[in-house]
Amino acid sequence: MATALVIENDPTDDARRLGEWLTEAGLELWVVRPHAGDELPADLEGYAALVVLGGDQQAYPLPDGSPGAQWFPAVEGLLRKAVRYRVPTLAVCLGAQLLATAHAGLVERSPSGPEIGPGVVGRRDAAENDPLFRYVPLIPDVLQWHADEITELPRGATLLAASTRYPHQAFRLGDRAWGLQFHIECDAAMIADWATDAAQLAELGYDPELVVAACASVLPDIEEVWQPFAARFAALALGELDDSTMRRGLPLLGH
Repeated sequence: MATALVIENDPTDDARRLGEWLTEAGLELWVVRPHAGDELPADLEGYAALVVLGGDQQAYPLPDGSPGAQWFPAVEGLLRKAVRYRVPTLAVCLGAQLLATAHAGLVERSPSGPEIGPGVVGRRDAAENDPLFRYVPLIPDVLQWHADEITELPRGATLLAASTRYPHQAFRLGDRAWGLQFHIECDAAMIADWATDAAQLAELGYDPELVVAACASVLPDIEEVWQPFAARFAALALGELDDSTMRRGLPLLGH
């Protein structure tokens, strides 16, 4: 069975439903938790895919110049290798921001303020030629929970989804690495745990119980869109999805 390396950056943001969808589609998951002291591999040899999850840390350096987490340089190194060697990669929220910073994109505290709760994003025209996004609806439901944003995409990135306040919601690097600013992995219990951070919600004037209820109400719609998306990603990793037509028209980063 093909194995995906899953990097869990924060104990509050595990693979959850995304992990279930990937395993149902035939991928075995090898989860590494550097936040708990697990050592990251030096390369992606033997892995069919890479998944990088979210977290409460920041993708840009702290005021003293140190990384947002001590293992982030190693994660960025793996993300660069994944793009260079065309290892199918899916990076979510903080993971997407690290995918951007690993390739000279820019992540900053968003001047628009935090984005929290259910929302929608708009699929861009470029998604028509994307093996994962071409089947995503024009305005899919998503869950948001972030205060930082990707303000500049890496050079050569393809923007696949946007919103009015946060224009870089989903992008692709090369032909096999995707970054999603929004969350697709959450279940209601995960959102309820996040909502205990009352200070962040109070900043927006949100009632935690209402946020959890609103998020829970859209979970079926999110599954309807993003479970097939995850299955297509797994199929790509398993060599069951033909992306040769798209690849012929793409410049590949690192080549």
